Amino acid sequence: MTEALGFDGFMELALYGGDGFYTGGGKAGRRGDFITSPEVGPLFGAVVARYLDAEWERLGRPDRFTLIDAGAGPGTLARSVLAADLACRHALSYVAVEIAGHQRDHHPGGVRSLAELPDDPIDGVIIANELLDNLPFRLAVFDGGWREAFVVRLPDGRLVEQLSAPFDPSPSTLPVPAPHGARAPLHDRAHAWIDRARSLVRAGSVVAIDYCVPTTAELAARPWREWLRTYRGHERGGHYLADPGRQDLTTEVAIDQLPEPDAVRSQAQWLQLHGLTELVEEGKRYWAEHAARPDLAAMRMRSRVSEAEALLDPAGLGAFSVLEWRA
Repeated sequence: MTEALGFDGFMELALYGGDGFYTGGGKAGRRGDFITSPEVGPLFGAVVARYLDAEWERLGRPDRFTLIDAGAGPGTLARSVLAADLACRHALSYVAVEIAGHQRDHHPGGVRSLAELPDDPIDGVIIANELLDNLPFRLAVFDGGWREAFVVRLPDGRLVEQLSAPFDPSPSTLPVPAPHGARAPLHDRAHAWIDRARSLVRAGSVVAIDYCVPTTAELAARPWREWLRTYRGHERGGHYLADPGRQDLTTEVAIDQLPEPDAVRSQAQWLQLHGLTELVEEGKRYWAEHAARPDLAAMRMRSRVSEAEALLDPAGLGAFSVLEWRA
């Protein structure tokens, strides 16, 4: 890095560059760096499968129905969805989009594996689970006015921030006045990604699941270390300028910077709306019938109880937001 980079440019290199975190081996999973909902167990994918069937019915049961799983990682969600009892299975085309080649290598059979979103319009669903928080964002800092933070490398190799002149005009979502030193992300790329995804869906929906807050002002009012986070090895990492490429870099997402969704729910609400409770009760019944001589299927059914507890946890995954845009 020989010249000043916007924070989004720094983040692009730190996560997706030649020596980036994701291109260099970082991933979700119990043997990875963090756990997302699909890695909790197959219950999450089973609920997504129910949502797909509901959308397929809403669209009149088209002969070709496409799911684009954006930010698919190693394909954990794909395995769970394809293993579920899908009414739309014969019509389903599953597209797994993942930028990291080492993760695409693990995608299951039966999916089309791509490095980026396809160009062809679809009838179906685009789902992005914990993708928006990893899309590079610009960083605003309040110092007598809102300014943009740039990252530069000093002659001794250290990375430091430099601030631009005040924005003129300032982005409308940034609160004025703000405390000195307040920070906020600018989600230009997340907004553009949602626009692109919506443009691909002729009929169906775009679903984004992430840790979100309603407004940018809420993030600006909080200590930045609460919402601008790093992770590696299932633990919080260091400062975001330390060890670029060796730790995940992520932010909470301000919904007021995205295209206005048609629906916003917590993950707990969304999962319950689309059948999680029924799936758990089914698991309990199956376990009761097979507990005397449990097989692998019975053990999986039994695990639905603990999976549901994790997925609905109001202090964890259950508090995530599910944003839907319908076409």
